[in-house]
Amino acid sequence: MFCGSSAGNAGAYRAAAEDLGREMAARGIGLVFGGGCVGLMGYVADAVLAGGGHAIGVIPDALVAREIAHRGLPDLRVVQSMHQRKALMAELSDAFLALPGGFGTFEELCEAITWTHLGLHRKRCGVLNVGGFYDSLLALFDGAVHAGFIPDASREIVCATADPHELLDRLALPLSLSSPAWLRSAGDA
Repeated sequence: MFCGSSAGNAGAYRAAAEDLGREMAARGIGLVFGGGCVGLMGYVADAVLAGGGHAIGVIPDALVAREIAHRGLPDLRVVQSMHQRKALMAELSDAFLALPGGFGTFEELCEAITWTHLGLHRKRCGVLNVGGFYDSLLALFDGAVHAGFIPDASREIVCATADPHELLDRLALPLSLSSPAWLRSAGDA
């Protein structure tokens, strides 16, 4: 999960984060996240743990030093860099989801989408589009499809909904995506 280390300025963000965490725990879905105790990140983790769920935090040592590491986690993994954090999170995760957030959230989400698009993994990506937060980003993706920069089939990688329950249902669906033609032909050479 990728999301803000801030709570944002709307109570709906916190409510959605807590609802998502409760639903993950109820379904027995473990949480892999950035390891912080602050913002939406902390709200989801606290809800998962309160519901008896499992949460794995992955945090760079520089952020532990700033005292934002979630000390209530049974499994907090400290790594040396943001690159190591993302690699370990990708290894531990079956799918990726993003709640509202800032630059880091956008970058992590887009990297996970790109890795699926390139065939580096076959993991679905989704956004919890609370209050239309991701409408502009989704419109950008659709515009890139329309302009011929993203294949139509690759748009399937990203699902979006404002309902945490529906998002978890959609993330569980298999991708029908095949490797891009340019990638298949490069491997044949």
